[in-house]
Amino acid sequence: MTPPDWVPLLSPPFPVGLHCWLATVVAGFSQGAETPLIRPPIAPGIVPLPLMMLTIGGIFLGTLAISRFSLKIGVPAILGVLLFGLLINPSVTLFSHDTILRLQVLSLSILLFNAGLETDIRSIRGFLEYGIILAVGGVIISSLLLGLIIWFVASPDAAGIELGFRQVPLAVAMLIAACLGSTDAGATMNVLQLVERAIPRRLAALVQFESSVNDPTGILFLGVVIGLTTLEGASGGQQGVVVEQLQTFLQKIGSGLLIGVCVSYLGRFSLNRLVRESNQLLILGIAISLISYGVAELMGGSGFISAYVAGLMLRNHTYSNERITPEALQQTLLPFNNMTEITVFLIFGLSVHPFELLPALPEGIVVALAMMLVARPASVLLLQRFSPFTLRDSLLVSWCGLRGAVPLALSFEMVDAIPKVRGIDTATVPSLVQNAGGIVFCVVVINLLVQGLTLPHVARWLRLSEGAPSAP
Repeated sequence: MTPPDWVPLLSPPFPVGLHCWLATVVAGFSQGAETPLIRPPIAPGIVPLPLMMLTIGGIFLGTLAISRFSLKIGVPAILGVLLFGLLINPSVTLFSHDTILRLQVLSLSILLFNAGLETDIRSIRGFLEYGIILAVGGVIISSLLLGLIIWFVASPDAAGIELGFRQVPLAVAMLIAACLGSTDAGATMNVLQLVERAIPRRLAALVQFESSVNDPTGILFLGVVIGLTTLEGASGGQQGVVVEQLQTFLQKIGSGLLIGVCVSYLGRFSLNRLVRESNQLLILGIAISLISYGVAELMGGSGFISAYVAGLMLRNHTYSNERITPEALQQTLLPFNNMTEITVFLIFGLSVHPFELLPALPEGIVVALAMMLVARPASVLLLQRFSPFTLRDSLLVSWCGLRGAVPLALSFEMVDAIPKVRGIDTATVPSLVQNAGGIVFCVVVINLLVQGLTLPHVARWLRLSEGAPSAP
């Protein structure tokens, strides 16, 4: 394609693919202007396969450098990946919305399966009940508190601060809060490794277990909020909707638990009978995680609960082959799991234009502070009476509420649900959709940055190793 007269000739001439990439990048920086500096020679939304492969490969390579730099300054590596994707945000869409949703579901099922594999029941013996109470109750309490705060401080289109209830719709405030209910085990443990000797082993095991279990809890809670606030099921009256959603919630949990246990026995049989070489473990891990999700969803259960339970049961079974074990399976899946988590952050960064986030920035800062200083600590301290740990231990747990891949992945489902909310003003829907996603993004970034940088200092300041409960 011959460039127009206003594009300077390049000598030697660029290859067509490189010229397309240059046009895409410059057009991205000039979005909103009447005439871009370089008009893209390809139609928006149509990306040649070689160019897409080159772009994705270069981006993944860049994440390695970003991750190394992030760890040096004590920030979770995934935050650097997220900002990297936002920085190189292209003007053309690399993935359709449906493709993004499918990738997010695939990624979450693998992440939750791996989270189950990382949960050793023996390491949490003595406080298993409290871990479950903290994971489930903490998500619900913190989400409800955060939703009320958003309802109180947000403007009608969630684009600014406006005190007083009945501003932003309560349903939208609860949807945003439900997105932010779960914490990120990978990001938290990544930061805690910097002060591993200052954290008692039992407390680190509690943090990891709670972060793993509250992921499926947060996903289910968002599903309940969506069911209670959207048009589906509204014909039976408000009381009928609540009963229906409660029944659905319990059905999804029960079916997910049962199917996850059943699929774990399939995984156990495969580890004992089918797998003979360690290079087959990656295939088995991906297969079991996908089967557990797919069977549960087809039978009306929660695929995410099923994937987590399948991994949990696999980790705590006994096996005849000493070399082919769940620990080996977990180590084999670890690189793939890291790539999956990076993909979630990268897709979100590539899908959001930086200028679309500016209106949500004030609200995002307020919500992030409310979550870190009010909602998360309150949810942990209110459940302190069930805890076998000290108050200082609980203070660290409350500061370990780093948000990560799950809230970003759930934000796509949230923005799809906002137009369906009952009684919402249709004129405010576009701005609410944009700003709600922007708030989630801002909260995740601020949370990872602030708590990621301060968590090691808080752990040292609390001096937990002095009065730590002894390891079992």
